[in-house]
Amino acid sequence: MQLNNNVTEFILLGLTQDPLRKKIIFAIFLFFYLGMLVGNLLIITTIKTSQVLGSPMYFFLFYLSLSDTCFSTSIAPRTLMDALSKKTTISFNQCIIQVFTLHFFGCMEVFILILMAVDRYVAICKPLHYMTIMSHRVCSVLVAVAWVGSCVHSLVQIFLALSLPYCGPNEIDHYFCDLEPLLKLACADTYVINLLLVSNSGAICTVSFVMLMFSYVIILHSLRNHSVEGRRKALSTCISHIIVVILFFGPCIFIYTRPATTFPMDKMIAVFYTIGTPLLNPLIYTLRNAEVKNAMRKLWSKKLVSDDVR
Repeated sequence: MQLNNNVTEFILLGLTQDPLRKKIIFAIFLFFYLGMLVGNLLIITTIKTSQVLGSPMYFFLFYLSLSDTCFSTSIAPRTLMDALSKKTTISFNQCIIQVFTLHFFGCMEVFILILMAVDRYVAICKPLHYMTIMSHRVCSVLVAVAWVGSCVHSLVQIFLALSLPYCGPNEIDHYFCDLEPLLKLACADTYVINLLLVSNSGAICTVSFVMLMFSYVIILHSLRNHSVEGRRKALSTCISHIIVVILFFGPCIFIYTRPATTFPMDKMIAVFYTIGTPLLNPLIYTLRNAEVKNAMRKLWSKKLVSDDVR
């Protein structure tokens, strides 16, 4: 796997080198990561066990929560260990695997958000044909296509990373492995690779964001023809989706659409989209969705009853 490389491991410089600040970062990351796990696993369990949440919207929400969980897990546990360790090295192979998993689940989230927008468009603009168009089989095929598309995107990232020689230095000025900081360590001209990075990750983020916002403008415009109650319910759902889209795509566009350019704030922005957004997503979808909250209450009631029976 290590082609044309003298480097066998990298040193992750992390968010800080100060021992006290590293402990503070550990506490903050642990709190956010556990909150993210609890929130997303609760949504996953609720959707899987509830008969009420059987619509395509919740089918896609299940995969969004799954993507969020895996996306953060590809980074957070390693960051937590490094915050407590003096030696923060990562092998070349582990670094490449982290790049793959980060982009796989990140791209998966992009595709799922697009599918959720398609679902809302069909539900609001084509209500009479909704169950025919968004059948369980169609939704399953769409998710499968999203998995394949994410895999292709991630393999491209790996191909770009492995196409360059790494001769040293081996210090990555970040708290996880990504293509942009890796390119700085390559002992070769990375101009073309940077352009490919922008045309791949940057284009996916930007084009997807524009498509999503345009689709929600169309959806919101079509709500004029609905009843007050229908408009209120659809508006609540769409606003939740729009908030999630902005929170996820804003930082990603900022990071991945700049060729060969880094700013001091990049690490903090990366913290937001790798751990902050996955933590906020469950809160946004549960606080603004009565059906999910009711299903969670029923799930909790069943647990209490089963505990009493024991």
